[in-house]
Amino acid sequence: MHVFVTGGSGLTGPTVVAGLVAAGHTVTGLARSDTAAARLAALGATPHRGSLDDLDSLRRGAEAADGVLHMAFGGDFADPEDMARRDRIAIETLGRALEHSGKPLVSTSGTLVMPEGRESTEKDEPDPSGLASFRIPGEQACLAARGVRGSVVRLAPTVHGPGDHGFIGMLIATARKSGMSAYVGDGGNRWPAVHRLDAAILFRLALEKAPAGSVLHGVAESGVTMKSIAETIARGLGLPAVPLTTDEATTHFDSPFMATVYGVDAPASSAHTQELLGWSPTHPTLLDDLEHGDYLAVH
Repeated sequence: MHVFVTGGSGLTGPTVVAGLVAAGHTVTGLARSDTAAARLAALGATPHRGSLDDLDSLRRGAEAADGVLHMAFGGDFADPEDMARRDRIAIETLGRALEHSGKPLVSTSGTLVMPEGRESTEKDEPDPSGLASFRIPGEQACLAARGVRGSVVRLAPTVHGPGDHGFIGMLIATARKSGMSAYVGDGGNRWPAVHRLDAAILFRLALEKAPAGSVLHGVAESGVTMKSIAETIARGLGLPAVPLTTDEATTHFDSPFMATVYGVDAPASSAHTQELLGWSPTHPTLLDDLEHGDYLAVH
C-alpha cells in the first residue's frame, strides 16, 4: 500500500513510518521543513513538501496514495478552537481527495476526549465539555468522510518510549526543577498508557484492515495511577513524592491546564480494539519504561 502520512516526522510519527516501511508499505510523508524532509527520507519515506494549512499539498498527497494516515496536529493551545478548526479542515480535505474510493483514512485523536471518572470504551461517546474536546471535530470529520474506510485512533495521553518529551517528560523536568515529584490530591487518578512501538503497530493495522467507522483505542494499560508515576520518578531522581492541592498544582505545573491534565482521572479500555484487529500490546509498561528506559537520563 502507498500511504500518505502527516505528522510522520514528529515524536510518534517516525516509529510509525519505520513500521510501515518495514511491513512493505510505501510511505510519502508531509514535510513542512528541510529538517522534517531529511528525517522522513532517512526512514525510507518520500518527503512531500507542505503543511496542514496548505490544503493543495494535502489534496495532492492523498490523491496519489492508496490510503492516508493523519497524525499531525498543531497550533497554539491557548486557542483550542483554532486548533480544532485547522484539524477539521485538513481532515475534510483529505477525505474529499479519497471520496468514494473505498481507501483507508485513519485520523488521530486522544482518549482524553472521553468522559472522566470511569473506564471508557470505544463504544462510548466523547465528552463535548471535556479536557480534549477540541479533538472531537476531527474525529467527526474523519468518520463522516464519504465512500472511504475511515477510522479514528484515540491515543493514550502518554505514548511512551525513548526520547519522549511529552507529558511524562514535562513531569520529570518539573520534578528536577522543583526538587519534588508531585501528584494532585491522593494521586489515585488514572492515566492510560501505550508504548510507542505498540502504537505504531496499531496504526498499521488500522490502515490495513479497520472497518469503516471504527473508533480504536491506542491503550495498552487502561489506568496507571499518577501517584505510582510520581513515586517511580521520585525514586529514580532521589526526590520526595509530594501530594498537592489543586491550587498548589496550578502554581507547581505552571498553568491551570497542566494541573488539570495531571489531575484528570480518565482510564480507558482497548478490549474492542484488540479483538477487532488482533492487536496485542507486548512492549514495556510505562512504569517499566520509567525505571529502565532513558527518561531519567535525558530529562
